[in-house]
This record gives sequence, C-alpha cells and structure tokens, in this order.
Amino acid sequence: MIKHLSMKHGWFYYYRVHLAKSNELLSNGLSSLNDYLQDMFENCPHEYFVEGPRSSSLTFPIENKSILVENHETCKLTEKAIPAMENRYKSAHSKVEVFMLERDDNTIAVEVPIWLKADEIKNYSFLFDTNLPLTGHIDILRIEDGKIWIWDYKPKAKKEKHAHVQTLFYAIMLSKRTNIDLDNFMCGYFDDKDCYVFKPDISMINISSQ
Repeated sequence: MIKHLSMKHGWFYYYRVHLAKSNELLSNGLSSLNDYLQDMFENCPHEYFVEGPRSSSLTFPIENKSILVENHETCKLTEKAIPAMENRYKSAHSKVEVFMLERDDNTIAVEVPIWLKADEIKNYSFLFDTNLPLTGHIDILRIEDGKIWIWDYKPKAKKEKHAHVQTLFYAIMLSKRTNIDLDNFMCGYFDDKDCYVFKPDISMINISSQ
C-alpha cells in the first residue's frame, strides 16, 4: 500500500507514497500529480540535489501572510503521532510524517522531491545567485477539498520566520513539475499546538512566471 525509496540527497530522505490514496484522491483533474509521484521512484534527477540552493535555506524578505488556524487537524494528528510512533522512529519528523501517511485519509505522500530550473521563472540567477536548480523535499502532501496542500512540520511553528518562504517555493516547484496551476495549491506549517496557512502566489516574491 505504501511505496518507499531512500534518496541520498546530501543526506538520506525517505520518500513514501500511499498508492491507494494517491490513486483515489488524484483521479479528478490532478492526475499529473499522481503521474509525477510515481515517476519519482524511477526518474528523479538525483544529481540536481547534490549542489545548488535548497528551499529549506531560503530567507528572502517576503511578507508573511500566513493565518493562524486554531485546533487544526494537523496539530491534532501531530499530538497523536509523537507517542504513537515512539518505538518506531527517533526523529519527530519521521514520527509525524509516517503517522499521517498511514492513518490520515488526506495524506498521500511524504518527503516528495522537487526542483526548479533557472529557465522556469524570471530573475532566477538574481534571486539565487546561481543557475543551478533549486531543490527541496515536501514534508507532507495532502489533498483537502480538491486542493493540493503543501505542509511542513516545524517543531516550533510559532517561532518560525521563514517557513512561509520555504513552503511558497515548494508550491511553485511542484506546480512547475506537474503543470498544475498555482491556484490549485495551498501552503501551511505546523506543530502539535499551532498551524499557519496561506495561499501561495508568485507575486509574493515579485517575479513573474515565464
């Protein structure tokens, strides 16, 4: 039911897809995302992830339009995940990711590899000071009310200053990889107490898609 692959991208990432849920939730208008998730098991360009900028390190001065959502289900799932997975994984990230993949009806994949090439947005070399691909791994991918949700688990979400930048670029990258319009995406980051969400828009970084 869950297909997985270990990827050595600087350090090891454990890419996992819940096949039944991805087939079911991506059958109406989002099939290119399902195709992408399947393709990454065989055709991920691993060389892109060896060098170049990483989205998790971005600190652009972008206005944070995230909204705090109280009692969000991601927080409730995290609260359950930590003790439930105590004997299976050491890291909190693994506990939350695998718990949600196994037990949350909306989670379809974790640690999803993504990238953005220099010719895919304007001013790329200015933004990143290189033409090497920007890369990243989406912690948790969910489908909620027909939208693709990019989620990042942050153990101290309330103190995060750049999580919105990271997840914004995750959405841009996955939009480019799947040819699904950015209007179909939402972003968020969370821990067991706080959850922040926003609608990604490329105008937030004052660049235009080509």
